[in-house]
Amino acid sequence: MIDNILNTFTPISLEQMKDVRLMNRVDTKFVTTMPRLLKLLEMAKDKYYVQEIDGLRNSPYTTIYYDTPELGMYVAHHNGCLGRQKVRERCYIDSHLTFLEVKNKNNHRRTRKKRIVVSDFGIEGDKAKHDFLLEHCNYDVDTLQPALRNWFSRITLVNKGKTERVTIDTDLRFHNYRSGLDKGLPQTVVVELKRDGNVPSPLLEILRQLRIMPYGFSKYCIGTALSNPAVKQNRLKPKLRYVQWLLDRDCRE
Repeated sequence: MIDNILNTFTPISLEQMKDVRLMNRVDTKFVTTMPRLLKLLEMAKDKYYVQEIDGLRNSPYTTIYYDTPELGMYVAHHNGCLGRQKVRERCYIDSHLTFLEVKNKNNHRRTRKKRIVVSDFGIEGDKAKHDFLLEHCNYDVDTLQPALRNWFSRITLVNKGKTERVTIDTDLRFHNYRSGLDKGLPQTVVVELKRDGNVPSPLLEILRQLRIMPYGFSKYCIGTALSNPAVKQNRLKPKLRYVQWLLDRDCRE
């Protein structure tokens, strides 16, 4: 069903995407469900391009998140600390590209990423990766170990004015390296709107019409809470209940 709707969009290439330079970027996340996503795409198809790579408009991704033995990065996010970090390796499966990234969120809630291209997953014994992390990571690099892996599919939209980019992540699946458990959120959808300052956004109006509200959602933290019952998760329980409420609501409609 999603592929059928995406085929009605005008495509935009990866090369053309380079024109979408968001110099004063503001990021906002939204959480919704598959039934509501289908309505969103139908309403957006005349206002947005869809990114297409090698004929694919819904691309597979996988990510490994690294953390300390005490899960210091997870705990910092859980506790609402500002100035926090995430360390991850993300593979864009269809384009065969893998990046090692350090993602920072500062005291003003602005996100900054540093990344390098790498050949494969795994940071142990790799000098180039070790040196990159020593330069950009605030944690003891030698203690970092795999904490969580996820898989998802991503749709990328660009508005016709090229002032905003939208990522839509579906079919979320998680494997926890500490607990060994696998969990999934197959009907949950994470939408992230990345726009140049406060320029008008066609998508915001569509989201309002569909009653899809801004809502913070970290795939690392939610995936960890779902797949490791032993971790601290009091502040994440309302988010998990909210996701279930959305699913129950949309099944009733």
